[in-house]
Amino acid sequence: MRDAVTSLIRNYDNTGRYLDRDAMDRLKSYFDTGMLRVQAAAVITSNAAAIVKEAGLRLFEEQPELIRPGGYAYTTRRYAACLRDMDYYLRYASYALVAGDTDVLDERVLEGLRETYNSLGVPIGPTVYGIQVMKEIVKEQVEKAGIAAGSVVDQPFDYLAREFSEQNV
Repeated sequence: MRDAVTSLIRNYDNTGRYLDRDAMDRLKSYFDTGMLRVQAAAVITSNAAAIVKEAGLRLFEEQPELIRPGGYAYTTRRYAACLRDMDYYLRYASYALVAGDTDVLDERVLEGLRETYNSLGVPIGPTVYGIQVMKEIVKEQVEKAGIAAGSVVDQPFDYLAREFSEQNV
């Protein structure tokens, strides 16, 4: 697992280059937003259960066919698995937020889940929608806490949604 700094340095080292102006600007941005990212992650941590619960309610209200007979979240076990997975995405999104890098999402979330979801036939559309709902709830919570994190909060959620959407699972 890497953060934005180690990823940047690794890329420059692999190509045998000194850090250029672009690299310096990216490092400056990383450090300038550091406190905001940590504060936003603290909001996620202290409200994780409520965020997942609310996201689940919104998801199943918007897509009730998921909890009807034959729906992917129909049984209690499947419903609980959906909420567990949402919690998993939220936790790793908070790690990526603090790191300022999506590497942890590739290593710990996307690689393993692609195969698992494919073998279980988990529908990807509701998964992506649930991630987007969590992003909106997190942004609401962060704003309510008076933290002006802006698009920094979007990055890990948008990355997860995009990567899931682009995969044929």
